[in-house]
Order: sequence, then C-alpha cells, then structure tokens
Amino acid sequence: MSSMRDFDEPRERARGGLRGLQGRAASACAIALAAVVVAGCGGVKGGDNVNLIAGKKAFVSKCGSCHTLARAGTKGIVGPNLDNAFRASVEEGLTPGSQRAAIRGTVEEQIKIPNPEGAMPKDLVKGQTLRDIASYVAQVAARPGKDAGLLASAVEAPGAGKPAVEKGGKLSIAASPSGQLAYVTGKATATAGPVTIEMPNESGVSHNIAIETGEGGAAAKGAKLGASAFTTKTTASVTVTLKPGTYTYFCEAPGHRQAGMYGTITVK
Repeated sequence: MSSMRDFDEPRERARGGLRGLQGRAASACAIALAAVVVAGCGGVKGGDNVNLIAGKKAFVSKCGSCHTLARAGTKGIVGPNLDNAFRASVEEGLTPGSQRAAIRGTVEEQIKIPNPEGAMPKDLVKGQTLRDIASYVAQVAARPGKDAGLLASAVEAPGAGKPAVEKGGKLSIAASPSGQLAYVTGKATATAGPVTIEMPNESGVSHNIAIETGEGGAAAKGAKLGASAFTTKTTASVTVTLKPGTYTYFCEAPGHRQAGMYGTITVK
C-alpha cells in the first residue's frame, strides 16, 4: 500500500514549481494555469466534460494579454511565458494519476486564492471556465507545432482580418475583441489628407491607437503624429494629416506593440 508520502510528494512538487514564479506581475494566473501541463493530448472534449475550444477562447480572453502561450497565439509579456516556465516539467515526463490530480488541485487553489503581490484579481475564472482553461493549457504548453482541427479555428489569428479601407476621411481599425494583443487587421489604406482613425475596443483590455511615419513594425522608428486615448470598452479616435507614403499604427500600452499589436497604413 502506498504511504501518505507517496501521495503528498506530487502535490509538493507542483506547489514548488508554482512558488518559483510567484511574486511576478499576474503570476498567479500564469502559475495556476501552466501547472497543468502534465495532461496529455486529447480531443475537443477532455476529462470532467471540459471543453478545450471554450478553454482556448477563455484563455486568450482572460490571460493572453499578460502571458505568452504559443499554440494560443498569445504574446503577453507582463507575466511569465507559460511555454518556457513549464518546459522542464513537461520534459521530465510527469505521468497521469496522483501527480496530475495533485497539480490540478494546486491550480484551482492558486486561482481561488491568488498571490496578493500579483496582478490577477480573485476569481478571475472559476467553475467550468477554470476547468476548461486548465485543460487547454495542460494540452498545449511547451508543446511544439500548432493546434489542429477545431482548436485551430477556435480563435482567429491575430491581425488576420481584411485590410481596413478609409472612407470619407474615416478609417476604422478595431482592437481584437478576443483579448489578443492585436488589431483585427494588420493592413489599411487611405487617401492623402486629414484622416480620423477610430479604434473600437470590446475586449476589456486597455488599448489605444497611435500613428507614426514609416513602417516600423514592432519597434519605434518614425515620428509620432498622434495617438488616441486609452479605452477598454468604447471607441477611441485620433485625427492626423497623412501624406502619400507608409505609416505604422500601434498600441502604446507597455509590451503591446512588441507583442504584435501594430499594422501598416498605405496612403495614396
């Protein structure tokens, strides 16, 4: 018969891995979610009637703005990179059974009682959503490749929308409603002259839209022409005068541009 130590050891290993990341911004969410990487691959449905599609969507919406998880397409840098943070644990080949149960218990404990020094609010997710997110992260963290099947299309790729086109002096470029650090499109066109650029934002994540000359990509290279106010649930706008050429629009929130929240405007 197994001793109590046999059952306690996996839980202590999980807690130990979690404690190593505590104290960082938003670490409680990252720690709790990434701890379940020991779960194996599965379909859209997993154990305990979890829904991996719902889990991916919820992760992107609730945690993706702070954490990088390659298969989810999130590139947040405020909190730990989940793939890197738990790669060693995955490579150790932790097995199902008591270890998985211990880690899952620790996951729920950390989310229900988050690190007071972190940025994650209490009960950010709970109930079925918590189980769905944990199961999705368990399947994909530190795993090479891309999601397949229904999971691949669960969340639209960042910036994959149709190019925005200016009409009557107005150009609408929305922030990704899913919570990704991206605009819905990475390309836009406009005619020379005064242009009001509107950024609808329904994500709940604070974003703005700024304009600079040239095609700077993730790094600032040109002169900034203007920027909107920040918003989480409304439409922000900025008016600039554009000459023929190429311009970059981007979000000024710390880390957002570097994570991929930018695009190019071509003016003719």
